[in-house]
Amino acid sequence: MAFYTAINCMDGRVQLPVIEYLMQRFGVEYIDSVTEPGPVKILAEQSDKAHLDSIFERVGISTEKHGSHTIAICAHADCAGNPVDDETQKQQLQVSGDLLRSRYPEADVIQLWIDADWGVHEIVNYSKP
Repeated sequence: MAFYTAINCMDGRVQLPVIEYLMQRFGVEYIDSVTEPGPVKILAEQSDKAHLDSIFERVGISTEKHGSHTIAICAHADCAGNPVDDETQKQQLQVSGDLLRSRYPEADVIQLWIDADWGVHEIVNYSKP
């Protein structure tokens, strides 16, 4: 039984495309979803300690209890929870990926961008050799 972790926006339009992408790309059975409005903003800015700790707690359950070895951090176009331009979100996605890599060094971390047509694009994949 294989689990992956997806830190994704709560926007329902991005849930299924991310789950389908991860299941097809990695052949994984289950995706643990950690959702927040605009999670890359929360992770990149690290100013909302309560939400940041909540994300880390839920990712910890996925990695420790379900044995997930891969964490996908996701951002998407037209995000109501993080109403900034795409380039700013992609920068936040990079910072978020770096934070997750440092926080969970045993896990692979991938960054996913979901475009305005709900297509999923793997921006960076920090997989261990």
